[in-house]
Amino acid sequence: MKLQGKKALITGGSRGIGRGIAEVFADEGASVAIVDIDIETGAPEVVDYVKGKGGQAVAIQGDVSSRAGMEAAFAQAWSELDGLDILVNNAGIETIVPFLELTDDQWTRLVDINQRGPWLCSQIFCQKLVAEKRPGVILNLGSIQAAKALPGRTHYAPTKIGMEAFTRNLSVEMAEHNIRVNCLHPGLIETDMTSWVMKDPEILPVVLSQISLGRAGQPRDMGKVAAFFCSDEAGYVTGQSLHAEGGWVGK
Repeated sequence: MKLQGKKALITGGSRGIGRGIAEVFADEGASVAIVDIDIETGAPEVVDYVKGKGGQAVAIQGDVSSRAGMEAAFAQAWSELDGLDILVNNAGIETIVPFLELTDDQWTRLVDINQRGPWLCSQIFCQKLVAEKRPGVILNLGSIQAAKALPGRTHYAPTKIGMEAFTRNLSVEMAEHNIRVNCLHPGLIETDMTSWVMKDPEILPVVLSQISLGRAGQPRDMGKVAAFFCSDEAGYVTGQSLHAEGGWVGK
């Protein structure tokens, strides 16, 4: 029970990696607030799972690129869970667009969610922690594309390598307030976002051949790593980025 009594807010927690993190956190004793743009699909099941494990749970609609929306979401989560200890910046989108065809709107929307969103959520979270002199933990979700170039991601990959720099700098500024900040870079994880890869009989074998462990990861695989980062077991770990990708980068 690494997270017994802890209270976590997970953005994009209704599905995919976010859901895997929420479920493992519940297994480890945490209460969870799910913040998602869509809380009709997936969120009720996550809430039921957390409550079934004995924790408190709430689903809150929110767009991570909206300051007003996220301030309201944090206020609601803070009130319903009586404070928060952990923020997982998981919400993100991925589009695949050739560089020469990429539009201003496509660039801006993706950067607003993937990079500005974590910055905005972290600022709101840290302001509340500091005001209450409360310690805390932030985990940012990056991507294997922080280290590996893939076609059509000249807008996506910079947002993920940017999470490393954001993590390092934020960890230094927040250390005096006893707030740790780390970054997790998933590889190929079996989610809705990667279903097109998982279902393609030509692409999937090529990708798996590049992964040392020879398989895609599962959302709960990321949940287990996240639980370590957010637990007291990682109490001396901050400003770090970890690739959990089955050996894809190094092979």
